[in-house]
Amino acid sequence: MKGWRRFLARGVLPLAVWLLVWQGAVWYLQAVRGIRTDLILPAPLTVARTLAELAGTAEFWHTTFLTLLRIFGGLLWGVLAGTALGAATRAWKWADWLFSPAIRVIRATPVASFSLLVILWVVTGWVPVVVSGLMVLPVVWGNVSRGIAQTDPLLLEAARAYRFSRWKTVRLVYAPSVLPYFASACHTSLGLAWKAGVAAEVLCVPRLAIGTQVYFSKIYLETPALFAWTLVVLILSFLLERALGSLLVRLEGGMRHAD
Repeated sequence: MKGWRRFLARGVLPLAVWLLVWQGAVWYLQAVRGIRTDLILPAPLTVARTLAELAGTAEFWHTTFLTLLRIFGGLLWGVLAGTALGAATRAWKWADWLFSPAIRVIRATPVASFSLLVILWVVTGWVPVVVSGLMVLPVVWGNVSRGIAQTDPLLLEAARAYRFSRWKTVRLVYAPSVLPYFASACHTSLGLAWKAGVAAEVLCVPRLAIGTQVYFSKIYLETPALFAWTLVVLILSFLLERALGSLLVRLEGGMRHAD
């Protein structure tokens, strides 16, 4: 019962309020200002109807799947590279000297600039993979290196006193310290990967991609379709964030149980 109340209070009610605000804005523009809103702010029911029509086609699911595949690919390589570089820059001074400035440059560079540069270097379909991974990498690198730096020195001293192997020290001392930082980085990175990946698709226009549909909806002034595809991005981002959160909670619980 408490779960349902929490779901209603934190999920359904806020959504209902904002839908009412949206519908109220449409009504104000139409009834009070006399403006046709189809091109600037379609009604919620119009967007829902457009989304239902899109979801009834095979191309919609193929497009959504390919975008998911690209963004997951970028997220995966960005997380792996960020983790490896975070560990390397903490372990060796030469790695910190070599890689840290480059990672900071990546973090400071806008998504649009990276997308336009990457278009010159890789095949169009791979641009969102590369760009989303580049946006994820600095976040994971920063959190992992911070987690390693915050590891309790007393635990490290105890590991040396008990002559733990390097792998055992990593598993029992470093991993529990880094995991909260890593989990936070993954949560942040998922949203960044979605934004960067879809933005890269808008710029490079692959044949089947959500970003491509957003681009053509804007070009052809199909505003309900533009809202519908944007809603798809939001829904998928929310669902994947919840799934990732559950996975990380289980991973942390499993690690505590193993300890």
